[in-house]
Amino acid sequence: MKYQTAAARIMLAIVFLGLVFLRLSTIMSSPDGYVQYQVTLGQFGLPAIFAPILILVQIVAGLGLLVGFKTQLFARILAVLALFLAFVLGRVIPEVFFLYVGIAGGMLLLSVHPQTACSVDNMKS
Repeated sequence: MKYQTAAARIMLAIVFLGLVFLRLSTIMSSPDGYVQYQVTLGQFGLPAIFAPILILVQIVAGLGLLVGFKTQLFARILAVLALFLAFVLGRVIPEVFFLYVGIAGGMLLLSVHPQTACSVDNMKS
């Protein structure tokens, strides 16, 4: 039972880390990959400045969540990001709306119960 919340924390982190890893490999596979990513974001109504911001937030918050460092903070940040992505991407791809709303729910639950096994936060206390 004590490892279930740790497993949930890690699986939720993997969602964002996996997505950013796939995005970065797509960007690196083509000389104009980063520009293509910016164009893709533009198709969803987002300006180019969102490209580095989305990548940075997903890497930093995803890694923090993965190791359980500042879990409450990073879970809240990723909940906001998930809701943002739900509304932005969900306008074009309705299925994505429901997926990201569910992820945001998991993040909010994790932010209320941030103390999980196998985490940096738990080692400090």
